[in-house]
Amino acid sequence: MRKEVRAMHNEIMELINKYYDVFHKDKQQYKHGDKLPYAARVYDASEMLNLTDSVLEFWLTSGRYVKEFERDLGKFLEVKYVSTVNSGSSANLLAFMALTSPLLGDRRIRRNDEVITVAAGFPTTVSPIINYGAVPVFVDITIPQYNIDVTQLNNALSSRTKAVMIAHTMGNPFDLQEVKSFCDKHDLWLIEDNCDALGSIYSIDGEERFTGTVGDIGTSSFYPPHHITMGQGGAVYTNNPLLNKIIRSMRDWGRDCVCASGQDNFCGHRFDGKYGELPQGYDHKYVYSHFGMNLNITDMQAAIGVAQLKKLPVFIKKRQYNWNYLYSGLEKLKDKLILPEPAPKSNPSWFGFMLTCHEGVDRKKVVPYIESKGVQTRMLFAGNLIKHPCFDEMRENGSGYRVAGSLQYTNQIMNDTFWIGVYPGLNEEMLDYMISVVKEAVKM
Repeated sequence: MRKEVRAMHNEIMELINKYYDVFHKDKQQYKHGDKLPYAARVYDASEMLNLTDSVLEFWLTSGRYVKEFERDLGKFLEVKYVSTVNSGSSANLLAFMALTSPLLGDRRIRRNDEVITVAAGFPTTVSPIINYGAVPVFVDITIPQYNIDVTQLNNALSSRTKAVMIAHTMGNPFDLQEVKSFCDKHDLWLIEDNCDALGSIYSIDGEERFTGTVGDIGTSSFYPPHHITMGQGGAVYTNNPLLNKIIRSMRDWGRDCVCASGQDNFCGHRFDGKYGELPQGYDHKYVYSHFGMNLNITDMQAAIGVAQLKKLPVFIKKRQYNWNYLYSGLEKLKDKLILPEPAPKSNPSWFGFMLTCHEGVDRKKVVPYIESKGVQTRMLFAGNLIKHPCFDEMRENGSGYRVAGSLQYTNQIMNDTFWIGVYPGLNEEMLDYMISVVKEAVKM
């Protein structure tokens, strides 16, 4: 019977390989006149083979592929603990949730405590702060690096400050040396939103480190436009064993038990413990030490991620090559556009190529022209988050957030900045076309 099953499995896999060659391979081939997306999934038959293998096994929740992915991502990042979750947004939520745990004593984040962040970015870096009743304190960014202005950190500090939670914008690391020193000096938590920067490197204290691994907690997203994808998905990682314990608990319904899905009595004391005011010997699998959620991924998602992770080093190099190619092609437009700059002491794994219009160049004309030529553009996400409708009530009440200093450059990027793609599926023909279109747009 086993031989028969193995033969059937091999036959299915051979068909998947053929199916990829017939129906999927050409989908990733560029033809002149095709729309050029800002990002897209890049894959081959290996992702489909892994996915099919997982489907045939029919283990529908987290299983062996999740374990393999968490292990391999940890090895890549050189970080001790990795927990997969169902999205990058959930990763940020879980990272912040962990810092509210009673297990952290006086360092836990409580309602009305303050968290330093920026308004120029994606909302899910900030929404967990608000959701848990803490107060985001917004500081400005710099151009052309598009990251937090570290000279404003002291202005943002108060007796209620408990953490800094910011992203590495478009793969460009923020000043980790300065931010980490600031956090260490004032005993603050540091959450690195690494969703747009997987594989970026920063040299801190003379040692090269992957972004996301310098602070207390790092997060990643595996949504299709990101560096690798599993459709939906994300990860939270840390080197702190206590934080890892909290993260695992809160990800898994808030359970006190550490048994994996399908596992019973790992500790050997499932029915003899005493927890809270529960009766002696209450089933440890149903003891809850936190208010948590189910944020797990499926083994099918992780199967895709395992195949993608093997491609990550090549993806990073291609993103860097494409970014440099665009820079060379657009360098003569510096009188029209502010070109991006990598952070000092960094080697970014770029997510996109940022462009800011100089005075006299109208983004409202430039972007529609570029889009009309089939080249996708994007804004720097929220631009200035506090200008959005979700902040209307908070503005009217005059509470719920604080702004430290001016948001001059945040407002500038809201009005004048956009970006184009550098994802690994772009080749030189596509990049040349993008360069020519941008040149045409700014000379109108």
